[in-house]
Amino acid sequence: MTRIRFKALEDSLTHKPVKVNHSDDRAITFYACNVFDDKKMSQYLPEGVYKKVKNCIEEGVNIDRELADHVANGMKQWAMELGVTHYTHWFQPLTDASAEKHDSFFTLGNDGQPVETFDGKVLAQQEPDASSFPSGGIRNTFEARGYTAWDPTSPAFVIGSTLCIPTVFISYTGEALDYKTPLLRSLNVLDKAATAVCKYFNPDVKRVKGTLGWEQEYFLIDEALFAARPDLISCGRTLMGHNSAKNQQLDDHYFGSIPERVMEYMQDLEVECHKLGIPVRTRHNEVAPGQFECAPIFEEINLAVDHNVLLMDVMMKTARRHNFRVLLHEKPFASVNGSGKHNNWSMTTDTGINLLSPAKDENGNLRFLTFLVNVIKAVYENADLLKACILTAGNEHRLGANEAPPCIISVFLGAHLAKTVAILKEETEKGKILTPSVKKSVKLNIEQIPEILLDNTDRNRTSPFAFTGNRFEFRAVGSSANCASAMIILNSAISGQLIKFKQELDEALKQGGTLEDNVLSILGSYAKQAYPILFEGNNYSDEWKLEAEKRGLNTSGSCPEVIKAYTSDKTIKLFETLKVLTKRELEARQDIYAENYHKKIQIESRVMVNLAMNHVVPTAIRYQNLLIENYRGCKGLGFDELVENRLDTIKRISQYILEIKTNCNKMTLARKNANTITDNLNRAQTYAETVKPFFDKIRTAIDQLELIVDDEMWPLPKYREMLFCH
Repeated sequence: MTRIRFKALEDSLTHKPVKVNHSDDRAITFYACNVFDDKKMSQYLPEGVYKKVKNCIEEGVNIDRELADHVANGMKQWAMELGVTHYTHWFQPLTDASAEKHDSFFTLGNDGQPVETFDGKVLAQQEPDASSFPSGGIRNTFEARGYTAWDPTSPAFVIGSTLCIPTVFISYTGEALDYKTPLLRSLNVLDKAATAVCKYFNPDVKRVKGTLGWEQEYFLIDEALFAARPDLISCGRTLMGHNSAKNQQLDDHYFGSIPERVMEYMQDLEVECHKLGIPVRTRHNEVAPGQFECAPIFEEINLAVDHNVLLMDVMMKTARRHNFRVLLHEKPFASVNGSGKHNNWSMTTDTGINLLSPAKDENGNLRFLTFLVNVIKAVYENADLLKACILTAGNEHRLGANEAPPCIISVFLGAHLAKTVAILKEETEKGKILTPSVKKSVKLNIEQIPEILLDNTDRNRTSPFAFTGNRFEFRAVGSSANCASAMIILNSAISGQLIKFKQELDEALKQGGTLEDNVLSILGSYAKQAYPILFEGNNYSDEWKLEAEKRGLNTSGSCPEVIKAYTSDKTIKLFETLKVLTKRELEARQDIYAENYHKKIQIESRVMVNLAMNHVVPTAIRYQNLLIENYRGCKGLGFDELVENRLDTIKRISQYILEIKTNCNKMTLARKNANTITDNLNRAQTYAETVKPFFDKIRTAIDQLELIVDDEMWPLPKYREMLFCH
């Protein structure tokens, strides 16, 4: 094992950047060349068909079989010109990855001769096996049938020789087995709810779209070093490893010069992304050594989610060409920054208005305040659910440590907007109707924000949900997560809140008064109710945790505890009313997330015991034997006083070995006991309470041995090697 470690280090140091020969890396020359986008549709479909398809997509109308046949024919012609031979329905089951089953265009005709065929029927629907995907009890093993159905709002794309068609994935009985189905439902209800509210301020608004800009953080590690770490291979994170003497404390990696080999990877990645229409634009070093980030231009949420799922797959494949491995785990290395996927969320109208952008006129600012305060109220009312959608086994390690927001949902607005909301709250508490001067202060004290927005809305990196000028940044989402998980909850929570607001406003208007007075009165009551969720300070501080408890906010950081919010009466009522998820679908998701949690802890526990007992302990014993021989030899020469410290080291090694063996045995027993529990939520809770606590105990002893044992003998690549070999 030692030879493997040093061979891995030698390989990483001798690797040269892989030069990928792109004739022209300027995205403008090939952007979306592998995407059957609007431009390709206009080229490969008859004009009348193209217009009908466009109308169906824009109006959300189903595409009939005849129209689907025309689309399939044009799509096949385009794809075959790119050398495509197969097609697949590309979908997003409730796992950590996308899924695909490839079928060939090739078939045999009635005369037994080979033909290439692709029609509207296979474009619109397929029947993959649903029994082997997570279903939360919706599908039994013997009930294998499931359906994938074409999502025409997300364009098909080509990877290699395969045409990939984005689809939803549902069970034989109609329940959602994926992320896309409820996401599309949530976007539909958000459109209707937000449009209805917009019409109070601008009757011309006919549609509202949710927009998303994600920021993908990740680590790169040399492939040879990765292969020498069984914990990275099986778990995606290091289960042991002492801190490097130098890590991120000098802040010299953040926005630093990108290493040449990493730059080659990034350039290659960008080219592959641009070919697929993924509008990545930003790249830079992140805070931790070996950590990086890429980010795209904002897109409509459904497309942005598809692009991020696709990006993660492209990142993995591209990294292999450069002898790298991508780590998307939220906390692959202890004591340095973990990786998130900040979700920048907003809403835009078909008239070109960003509903979370302050305006220069009173009506525009009243509209802005309406949506701003309703978002705050929605987050306050659904804080537990928002936490549930981002808390996983991996994100448990990241949240609240090394610049990641804590497991307490709060909203940051910035001093200027916080003051505006405070005015609404205070005037409501006085029980008085807002005076003209107060109204003017509320609506116009931000009149210069469009010009100096960044000055008035600082970025609070400690906040899990922060307003950043014209959008909210949900910073607590984990690096490996599917963005849809957070977007489904956020869209639904805000839709439900906007529906309530409209109902209250309509009732108030029946009683008389102006639109302005009634809107501000309702917003004032919301500001008063939701004020505990607002926090402008340091979310990392211990004082905030105490303050959050006083405010009645949920401070739990336990995934099994938090995901219970999926099946609360409040959640079920919200989602069934909106028709985004049924009670059965919510129960299934909770069950799947609980099962995923305990299985990941189970795998980590097994890998930890294997590494500890088969690699670390034998190495420590071999080194201890060398010390014992040396100690005896020195004693025999009469150097008693000079070698007493070696006896102390020998004793310390024995103590650490005893701690490792004892805790490994206890953890194994705890794991076996937990495995007897059949209910996934209870099993996850048991794993969290009885198995997980042993990780730190075992790791502490192993990391101490790493400092003692001869470096040449240590069996695993160390942090200083993995984080700095680029």
